[in-house]
Amino acid sequence: MGTLARKHVLIIVQNLPVPLDRRVWLECQALVRSGYQVSVICPKGPGDPSRELLDGVWLYKYRPPAQANGFASYINEFVYCWLRTALLFARIFLTRPFSVVQACNPPDTYAPLGLIARLFGVRFVYDQHDLCPEIYLARFEKPSKKIFKALLGLERATYRVADHVISTNESYRAIAMRRGHRTLENTTVVRSGPDTTRMKPGPAQPELRLGREHLVCYLGIMGPQDGVDIVLRAMDVIVHKFGRKDVSAALLGFGDCLEELRRLCTELDLDDYVTFTGRADANMIRDYLSTAAVGLSPDPYNELNDISTMNKTMEYMAHQLPVVTFDLAETRVSAADSAVYVEPGDITAFATAVCELLDDADRRSELGERGRRRAVEVLDWAAQARAYVSVYDRLHGITRSDGTSAAPAPSVRVPTLARASKGSEVEAAGSSAGQALRP
Repeated sequence: MGTLARKHVLIIVQNLPVPLDRRVWLECQALVRSGYQVSVICPKGPGDPSRELLDGVWLYKYRPPAQANGFASYINEFVYCWLRTALLFARIFLTRPFSVVQACNPPDTYAPLGLIARLFGVRFVYDQHDLCPEIYLARFEKPSKKIFKALLGLERATYRVADHVISTNESYRAIAMRRGHRTLENTTVVRSGPDTTRMKPGPAQPELRLGREHLVCYLGIMGPQDGVDIVLRAMDVIVHKFGRKDVSAALLGFGDCLEELRRLCTELDLDDYVTFTGRADANMIRDYLSTAAVGLSPDPYNELNDISTMNKTMEYMAHQLPVVTFDLAETRVSAADSAVYVEPGDITAFATAVCELLDDADRRSELGERGRRRAVEVLDWAAQARAYVSVYDRLHGITRSDGTSAAPAPSVRVPTLARASKGSEVEAAGSSAGQALRP
């Protein structure tokens, strides 16, 4: 049997365990339903076994590295994860040979494994979740030009080795074509749409409001570029400047900045008003988002965030939750007219927009209904799954009689970026409008 006849896809993920990485898990399920064998290599989450068959997907997991807290520790993390992944990669290929390997970034370090795979007739797919060079610029106050160029080189190498590139929106596809010299034919847009059959509002849980009238929520990763500190500073304005005692906030998620955020919360005298839940499963997310009055997308403007699709925004919409967000190009593509947009960086305006929504139940209901409708009709994962599976069908030479794998996903407009950072390193490196998959 030829390599491609095996229909076994190996997916590599480094920055989150699976199925906690919801995009990757949806991809796995789409492939399984289409008749593919699927294996995943990823780090362990708390209590995870080293090997598990879950809903038809083989999960191979390694002990995660210690949390990185500086650039040198990030390098150590990448080396450790690469070596653990390479060992599992070899073991799986020897026991259950795969026909395609898909590497999900960040980081952009798996081109060598893709090259090795291609030597054995295995195809390589690059599922680009983020722009690693731009992440570096966003995370570090004094970025090194040499490191930035090295990250561009790793990205370029991954583009070059890949048989196909999956982009999370049209903007990222534009970057793949510009920086990676890819063509329309070997790139496919697969947006990280919510599965609205599962992500939908449920019964409210009033106890989550902590005895107050209103609850506002943040859902996502808590890294330096995610703006979670802005939620706390906005709550400081709401509680201590505006004098509102009727609002609680819940911050769902984890990340490099979690402990720093806890300290900031205490410094701002907000411990009685803010709940940090830590890692949130699907049930917790549904309960909080079904109880909340407003979903918060505080991602600050930078060249990464402006061209990034924020998963949190679409998940709020799926749960019929109105959104307050800074005015970012790709966020407008996702939310359209179902969000309240605030000038980036204006924390007082952000807090004011939240309070205005809290005081206008009709407006909240209208925005929530618009968001839910858009999530179902435009952003839903079902259409994205068809585009995703079509990549693997083409690589395996499969034509489906029902035509489902070839059906295009609904189109969304490419954002026109209103802002530009003059003379920035990103522009000098050839950055263009694109999208990152952000939490």
